[in-house]
Amino acid sequence: MTSRYIAIDWGSTNLRAWRYQDDECLDSRQSEAGVTRLNGKSPEAVLADVTDGWRDEATPVVMAGMVGSNAGWKIAPYLPCPARFSAIGERLTPVIDNVWIIPGLSVSRDDNHNVMRGEETQLLGARDLAPASLYVMPGTHCKWVQADSQQIVDFRTVMTGELHHILLKHSLVGAGLPEQIDSSAAFDAGLSRGLNAPALLPQLFEVRASHVLGSLPREQVSDFLSGLLIGSEVATMTADLAAQQVITLVANASLTRRYRRAFAAVGRDVQELDGDQAFQAGIRSIAHAVAN
Repeated sequence: MTSRYIAIDWGSTNLRAWRYQDDECLDSRQSEAGVTRLNGKSPEAVLADVTDGWRDEATPVVMAGMVGSNAGWKIAPYLPCPARFSAIGERLTPVIDNVWIIPGLSVSRDDNHNVMRGEETQLLGARDLAPASLYVMPGTHCKWVQADSQQIVDFRTVMTGELHHILLKHSLVGAGLPEQIDSSAAFDAGLSRGLNAPALLPQLFEVRASHVLGSLPREQVSDFLSGLLIGSEVATMTADLAAQQVITLVANASLTRRYRRAFAAVGRDVQELDGDQAFQAGIRSIAHAVAN
C-alpha cells in the first residue's frame, strides 16, 4: 500500500487540498469551487482539476466538509452523538474508486437538534494536539463540543458569525455605514455589554440607535457588534460550565484573539489551537490509515 494520500477540505464556497507523503505535506492547492460554486462542472471534474498531476490509482483521497452534505457530491450520513472518535474514520462513505468522504456528526434530542460537517475532523486533531473536555470552535457557526478522550458526547451551535454578517450587511443595524475600521476599544465596549447583559434581542436595535445618536462612531459598528455577539455567546454558554473543565479554543488567529478576551473576562483560561493545524492533523490520521 502507498503512504501517499490527498486530504481535502471541501466547503460550500471554497476547496483546499493537500498532498501528503506520510505526515509530510508535499504540496497544497486552493480553489473557489466550493459545492455551491461548481459553475456547471461535476464534482468529479473539479476534483480532477484540483488534483491534476497528484493522483494515480493507488493514491487515496479523503474529503471532509459540505462535500458530504445534501448539497454536495454524495451524502455521508451523520454519526449520532455520543460518537467515538474512532468511529469517524471507520464510517467513511465511498464516492468513486479510492475517494472517500468523512461523516458529519449529529445530535437529535427533544432539547437539542444539531449537525456539523468539517468540525469533526478538526476535533480529531484537537483531541491529540490540545485535549480538553470542551472544544469551542468559532466561525460562521460556532460549535461548543463536550467530549472526553474516547468520544464526542454532545455539542451545540451558536450562529454568531452569520448573525454578525446578516445584521451588518442586511439589516437596519448596518444600513448606510461607511467602511469599517478595526477598533479594539469598540470591541471591548461591545464585549462588556454582551457579557453583562447576555439577553441579546433587546440590545440589537440599540446598536443602530447608538451610531445614529453619535455615541458610537459609525466606522466602529462592526467591532462593537462583534464584541456584543461574542460576549452574549460566551456568557450564555459558560453559565453552567464546571470550573474544572479544560477548554480548547480551535480557530484562526483573528477569532482566537476575540474569544480569548471574552473567556479572560469571565475568568476562564483556554488552550489555543489553530483551526487549520487541527483539521490537517485530523484528516491525516484518517487518510494515513486508509492509505495503509
